[in-house]
Amino acid sequence: MANLRANCGRPAARSQPPPKIGATRSTTSISRKAATARSIHVRLPPFQTLVDAHARELHRFLAASIGPDGAEDALQETFLSALRAYPRLRDTTHLSAWLYTIAQNKATDAVRHSSRHPTTDIDEIDPGRLAVTSPPSPDDDLWAAVHVLPPRQRAAVIHRFVFDLAYREVAERMGVSEEAARRNVSAALKKLRKEMDR
Repeated sequence: MANLRANCGRPAARSQPPPKIGATRSTTSISRKAATARSIHVRLPPFQTLVDAHARELHRFLAASIGPDGAEDALQETFLSALRAYPRLRDTTHLSAWLYTIAQNKATDAVRHSSRHPTTDIDEIDPGRLAVTSPPSPDDDLWAAVHVLPPRQRAAVIHRFVFDLAYREVAERMGVSEEAARRNVSAALKKLRKEMDR
């Protein structure tokens, strides 16, 4: 801010006339661009290291977000998207939050897809050919309500209650402030209480 104030009082620098066609560029402008290009280069750990470190937790996150049936596919899509974007990363300080953001987006896509393309009853199939399903759990209604929460609220609730993380850790995984993590959990719990009271 002090630099901005100091620069506001200085007279504007004289602009240089544009270079003539065919003239070579000065070495200072080339060296500045080379220095900028060098500063952008970041040393990334091998991608497999990220997969090994985060696959299990990301799978749990996705299973809690969209259910166990779609979690494996969403995990694969998460890592494919991450692999495509990985060479363009410029900051390695929040790789975990970056992966969870991608996973959260994949979970949101899966929820939207399932709401647009609901499965239909298959009454015509012989019951003997159907897989035996376990009786419904008392928590099924709760998880159904969690799955339709807005994406950030759903992610915050899962990190807080499935992974049993402190709000600071929830914030780190989501790439938000601790206060934002608390607000997301609080708003989600209000919606869930209202839904479960019906």
